[in-house]
Amino acid sequence: MRLRAFAIACALIAGAAVAQQGDDFGLEGAFRQGGLVRGTAPGGTAALTLNGAPVEIAPDGRFVIAFDRDHGAGAQLSARLADGREVARTIAVAPGNWRIEHVNASPTGSAPSAGFLERRRPELARINAARATRHASEGWRQRFLWPVTGRISGVFGSQRVYRGEPGSYHSGVDVARPAGTPIVAPADGVVILAAETPFTLEGHLLMIDHGMGLNSAFLHLSRIEVREGERVSRGQRIGAIGQSGRATGPHLHWSMKWGAARIDPQLLAGSMPNAM
Repeated sequence: MRLRAFAIACALIAGAAVAQQGDDFGLEGAFRQGGLVRGTAPGGTAALTLNGAPVEIAPDGRFVIAFDRDHGAGAQLSARLADGREVARTIAVAPGNWRIEHVNASPTGSAPSAGFLERRRPELARINAARATRHASEGWRQRFLWPVTGRISGVFGSQRVYRGEPGSYHSGVDVARPAGTPIVAPADGVVILAAETPFTLEGHLLMIDHGMGLNSAFLHLSRIEVREGERVSRGQRIGAIGQSGRATGPHLHWSMKWGAARIDPQLLAGSMPNAM
Protein backbone atom coordinates (compact mmCIF):
# COMPACT_ATOMS: atom_id res chain seq x y z
CA MET A 1 0.00 0.00 0.00
CA ARG A 2 2.78 2.38 0.96
CA LEU A 3 4.66 1.61 -2.25
CA ARG A 4 1.51 2.21 -4.30
CA ALA A 5 0.86 5.55 -2.55
CA PHE A 6 4.47 6.57 -3.13
CA ALA A 7 4.18 5.68 -6.82
CA ILE A 8 0.99 7.72 -7.16
CA ALA A 9 2.62 10.68 -5.44
CA CYS A 10 5.63 10.47 -7.77
CA ALA A 11 3.33 10.31 -10.79
CA LEU A 12 1.45 13.39 -9.61
CA ILE A 13 4.70 15.30 -9.06
CA ALA A 14 5.97 14.28 -12.51
CA GLY A 15 2.66 15.24 -14.08
CA ALA A 16 2.78 18.66 -12.44
CA ALA A 17 6.32 19.19 -13.71
CA VAL A 18 5.27 18.30 -17.25
CA ALA A 19 2.25 20.60 -17.03
CA GLN A 20 4.48 23.53 -16.00
CA GLN A 21 7.00 23.13 -18.83
CA GLY A 22 6.81 26.22 -21.05
CA ASP A 23 4.30 27.82 -18.69
CA ASP A 24 6.47 30.81 -17.82
CA PHE A 25 7.90 33.83 -19.61
CA GLY A 26 11.43 34.01 -20.95
CA LEU A 27 12.59 37.63 -20.59
CA GLU A 28 15.86 39.43 -21.32
CA GLY A 29 16.80 43.08 -21.62
CA ALA A 30 16.87 46.31 -19.62
CA PHE A 31 14.37 46.12 -16.75
CA ARG A 32 14.52 49.85 -16.07
CA GLN A 33 12.90 53.12 -17.08
CA GLY A 34 13.69 53.76 -20.74
CA GLY A 35 14.58 50.09 -21.25
CA LEU A 36 13.45 47.47 -23.75
CA VAL A 37 12.86 43.79 -23.00
CA ARG A 38 12.52 40.93 -25.49
CA GLY A 39 10.60 37.88 -24.41
CA THR A 40 9.06 34.52 -25.19
CA ALA A 41 5.45 33.92 -24.16
CA PRO A 42 4.35 30.74 -22.38
CA GLY A 43 3.39 27.88 -24.69
CA GLY A 44 -0.18 28.11 -25.97
CA THR A 45 -0.52 31.85 -25.32
CA ALA A 46 -3.61 33.22 -27.05
CA ALA A 47 -3.31 36.84 -25.85
CA LEU A 48 -0.69 38.91 -24.07
CA THR A 49 -1.03 42.17 -22.13
CA LEU A 50 1.26 44.60 -20.31
CA ASN A 51 -0.55 46.55 -17.59
CA GLY A 52 -3.80 45.61 -19.34
CA ALA A 53 -2.75 46.85 -22.81
CA PRO A 54 -2.44 44.32 -25.67
CA VAL A 55 1.05 43.19 -26.72
CA GLU A 56 1.67 41.75 -30.17
CA ILE A 57 3.12 38.22 -30.32
CA ALA A 58 5.09 36.78 -33.25
CA PRO A 59 4.16 33.31 -34.57
CA ASP A 60 7.14 31.80 -32.70
CA GLY A 61 5.92 33.27 -29.40
CA ARG A 62 8.48 36.07 -29.30
CA PHE A 63 7.52 39.62 -28.32
CA VAL A 64 8.97 42.93 -27.21
CA ILE A 65 7.94 45.33 -24.44
CA ALA A 66 9.44 48.60 -23.17
CA PHE A 67 9.17 51.00 -20.27
CA ASP A 68 8.76 54.74 -20.69
CA ARG A 69 11.26 57.15 -19.18
CA ASP A 70 8.74 57.94 -16.41
CA HIS A 71 7.35 54.41 -15.94
CA GLY A 72 6.44 53.36 -12.41
CA ALA A 73 8.34 50.89 -10.26
CA GLY A 74 6.46 47.81 -11.48
CA ALA A 75 4.64 46.31 -14.46
CA GLN A 76 2.24 43.39 -14.85
CA LEU A 77 2.75 41.04 -17.80
CA SER A 78 -0.13 38.60 -18.34
CA ALA A 79 -0.67 35.77 -20.81
CA ARG A 80 -4.05 34.15 -21.43
CA LEU A 81 -3.52 30.58 -22.60
CA ALA A 82 -5.65 28.73 -25.12
CA ASP A 83 -6.96 26.43 -22.37
CA GLY A 84 -8.27 29.41 -20.40
CA ARG A 85 -5.50 29.59 -17.81
CA GLU A 86 -3.64 32.83 -17.11
CA VAL A 87 0.07 33.20 -16.44
CA ALA A 88 1.16 36.50 -14.86
CA ARG A 89 4.54 37.97 -14.07
CA THR A 90 5.19 41.09 -12.02
CA ILE A 91 8.23 42.94 -13.36
CA ALA A 92 10.29 45.27 -11.19
CA VAL A 93 11.24 48.38 -13.20
CA ALA A 94 14.39 50.07 -11.88
CA PRO A 95 14.62 53.88 -11.91
CA GLY A 96 16.75 55.58 -14.55
CA ASN A 97 19.86 57.49 -13.56
CA TRP A 98 18.83 60.70 -15.30
CA ARG A 99 21.05 63.75 -15.61
CA ILE A 100 18.97 66.40 -13.80
CA GLU A 101 20.12 70.03 -13.62
CA HIS A 102 18.46 72.37 -11.14
CA VAL A 103 18.42 75.97 -12.34
CA ASN A 104 17.57 78.97 -10.14
CA ALA A 105 15.93 80.81 -13.02
CA SER A 106 12.76 80.89 -15.06
CA PRO A 107 12.61 79.00 -18.38
CA THR A 108 13.86 81.01 -21.33
CA GLY A 109 11.81 81.57 -24.45
CA SER A 110 8.34 82.86 -25.11
CA ALA A 111 5.01 81.17 -25.81
CA PRO A 112 4.67 79.76 -29.35
CA SER A 113 3.19 82.19 -31.85
CA ALA A 114 -0.04 81.52 -33.73
CA GLY A 115 1.99 81.18 -36.93
CA PHE A 116 4.25 78.55 -35.40
CA LEU A 117 1.29 76.55 -34.09
CA GLU A 118 -0.35 76.68 -37.52
CA ARG A 119 2.80 75.24 -39.15
CA ARG A 120 3.34 72.75 -36.37
CA ARG A 121 -0.12 71.16 -36.34
CA PRO A 122 0.19 69.27 -39.67
CA GLU A 123 3.74 68.20 -38.81
CA LEU A 124 2.59 66.57 -35.58
CA ALA A 125 -0.32 64.95 -37.41
CA ARG A 126 2.09 63.45 -39.93
CA ILE A 127 4.40 62.16 -37.17
CA ASN A 128 1.50 60.61 -35.25
CA ALA A 129 0.09 59.01 -38.42
CA ALA A 130 3.49 57.51 -39.23
CA ARG A 131 3.84 56.01 -35.76
CA ALA A 132 0.33 54.56 -35.98
CA THR A 133 1.24 52.43 -39.01
CA ARG A 134 2.38 48.83 -38.61
CA HIS A 135 4.67 46.90 -40.94
CA ALA A 136 5.98 43.35 -40.95
CA SER A 137 9.62 43.82 -40.02
CA GLU A 138 12.03 41.68 -38.01
CA GLY A 139 14.31 44.54 -37.02
CA TRP A 140 13.08 44.43 -33.41
CA ARG A 141 14.78 41.04 -33.02
CA GLN A 142 18.23 42.32 -34.01
CA ARG A 143 21.16 43.76 -32.11
CA PHE A 144 20.93 47.50 -32.84
CA LEU A 145 23.84 49.40 -34.37
CA TRP A 146 24.79 52.98 -33.69
CA PRO A 147 23.58 54.94 -36.75
CA VAL A 148 26.84 56.90 -36.56
CA THR A 149 29.84 56.83 -34.24
CA GLY A 150 31.13 59.93 -32.50
CA ARG A 151 30.98 62.04 -29.38
CA ILE A 152 27.74 61.70 -27.42
CA SER A 153 26.71 65.30 -26.82
CA GLY A 154 23.26 64.69 -25.32
CA VAL A 155 21.80 61.78 -23.37
CA PHE A 156 18.30 60.39 -23.09
CA GLY A 157 16.23 61.54 -20.12
CA SER A 158 18.32 64.57 -19.18
CA GLN A 159 16.24 67.44 -17.85
CA ARG A 160 16.37 70.91 -16.36
CA VAL A 161 14.28 71.88 -13.36
CA TYR A 162 13.54 75.60 -13.19
CA ARG A 163 12.91 76.74 -9.61
CA GLY A 164 11.19 73.45 -8.87
CA GLU A 165 9.30 73.27 -12.20
CA PRO A 166 10.52 70.41 -14.44
CA GLY A 167 11.18 71.31 -18.07
CA SER A 168 10.76 68.82 -20.89
CA TYR A 169 13.33 66.02 -20.88
CA HIS A 170 15.66 65.08 -23.74
CA SER A 171 13.87 62.40 -25.72
CA GLY A 172 16.85 60.79 -27.46
CA VAL A 173 20.61 60.59 -27.73
CA ASP A 174 22.70 63.16 -29.63
CA VAL A 175 25.88 62.30 -31.53
CA ALA A 176 28.03 65.24 -32.65
CA ARG A 177 29.68 64.83 -36.08
CA PRO A 178 30.27 67.22 -38.99
CA ALA A 179 27.45 67.97 -41.44
CA GLY A 180 27.37 65.47 -44.27
CA THR A 181 28.56 62.51 -42.16
CA PRO A 182 26.60 59.44 -43.35
CA ILE A 183 24.24 57.60 -41.02
CA VAL A 184 23.02 54.00 -41.33
CA ALA A 185 19.92 52.09 -40.28
CA PRO A 186 20.43 50.64 -36.78
CA ALA A 187 18.23 47.64 -37.65
CA ASP A 188 15.97 46.37 -40.42
CA GLY A 189 12.74 48.26 -40.96
CA VAL A 190 10.36 50.18 -43.19
CA VAL A 191 10.60 53.93 -43.76
CA ILE A 192 7.39 55.48 -42.39
CA LEU A 193 8.31 59.17 -42.73
CA ALA A 194 10.89 61.02 -44.83
CA ALA A 195 10.46 64.79 -44.61
CA GLU A 196 11.80 66.34 -47.80
CA THR A 197 10.70 69.75 -46.54
CA PRO A 198 12.26 70.45 -43.11
CA PHE A 199 9.93 70.40 -40.12
CA THR A 200 10.03 73.42 -37.81
CA LEU A 201 11.75 71.57 -34.94
CA GLU A 202 13.04 68.25 -36.32
CA GLY A 203 14.28 69.57 -39.66
CA HIS A 204 14.72 66.80 -42.21
CA LEU A 205 13.09 64.00 -40.22
CA LEU A 206 13.42 60.31 -41.03
CA MET A 207 11.47 57.59 -39.22
CA ILE A 208 11.80 53.80 -39.48
CA ASP A 209 9.40 51.12 -38.21
CA HIS A 210 11.34 48.11 -36.87
CA GLY A 211 8.19 46.06 -36.29
CA MET A 212 6.08 45.16 -33.24
CA GLY A 213 5.46 48.85 -32.44
CA LEU A 214 9.18 49.74 -32.18
CA ASN A 215 10.39 52.72 -34.24
CA SER A 216 13.36 55.07 -34.63
CA ALA A 217 13.45 58.76 -35.52
CA PHE A 218 16.49 60.62 -36.89
CA LEU A 219 16.39 64.42 -36.63
CA HIS A 220 18.20 67.44 -38.12
CA LEU A 221 19.48 65.58 -41.20
CA SER A 222 21.12 67.40 -44.11
CA ARG A 223 19.72 64.86 -46.56
CA ILE A 224 17.58 61.72 -46.63
CA GLU A 225 18.57 58.91 -49.00
CA VAL A 226 15.54 56.60 -48.70
CA ARG A 227 11.84 56.95 -49.51
CA GLU A 228 8.66 56.36 -47.54
CA GLY A 229 7.56 52.75 -47.86
CA GLU A 230 11.09 51.55 -48.64
CA ARG A 231 12.50 48.58 -46.75
CA VAL A 232 15.95 49.19 -45.29
CA SER A 233 18.51 46.77 -43.90
CA ARG A 234 20.64 46.97 -40.78
CA GLY A 235 23.78 48.95 -41.66
CA GLN A 236 22.32 50.44 -44.86
CA ARG A 237 23.12 54.10 -45.52
CA ILE A 238 19.95 56.18 -45.05
CA GLY A 239 21.02 59.84 -44.86
CA ALA A 240 23.52 62.33 -43.49
CA ILE A 241 23.98 64.50 -40.42
CA GLY A 242 23.01 68.16 -40.57
CA GLN A 243 21.56 70.92 -38.41
CA SER A 244 18.19 71.45 -40.07
CA GLY A 245 15.25 72.46 -37.91
CA ARG A 246 15.96 73.74 -34.40
CA ALA A 247 19.60 72.77 -33.80
CA THR A 248 22.58 74.76 -32.55
CA GLY A 249 25.12 72.70 -34.48
CA PRO A 250 25.49 69.62 -36.69
CA HIS A 251 24.57 66.42 -34.89
CA LEU A 252 22.29 63.40 -35.07
CA HIS A 253 19.39 63.20 -32.65
CA TRP A 254 18.26 59.56 -32.50
CA SER A 255 15.09 58.80 -30.57
CA MET A 256 13.08 55.61 -30.18
CA LYS A 257 9.57 54.67 -29.11
CA TRP A 258 7.71 51.45 -28.44
CA GLY A 259 4.06 52.38 -28.73
CA ALA A 260 3.70 55.47 -26.56
CA ALA A 261 6.80 54.67 -24.45
CA ARG A 262 9.93 56.73 -25.09
CA ILE A 263 13.03 54.59 -24.62
CA ASP A 264 16.80 55.07 -24.47
CA PRO A 265 18.59 54.09 -27.72
CA GLN A 266 21.88 53.64 -25.83
CA LEU A 267 20.39 50.66 -23.98
CA LEU A 268 19.87 48.93 -27.33
CA ALA A 269 23.05 49.98 -29.13
CA GLY A 270 25.42 49.50 -26.19
CA SER A 271 28.73 51.30 -25.68
CA MET A 272 29.77 53.78 -28.35
CA PRO A 273 32.51 52.33 -30.61
CA ASN A 274 35.45 54.47 -31.65
CA ALA A 275 34.48 57.05 -34.27
CA MET A 276 35.44 56.15 -37.83
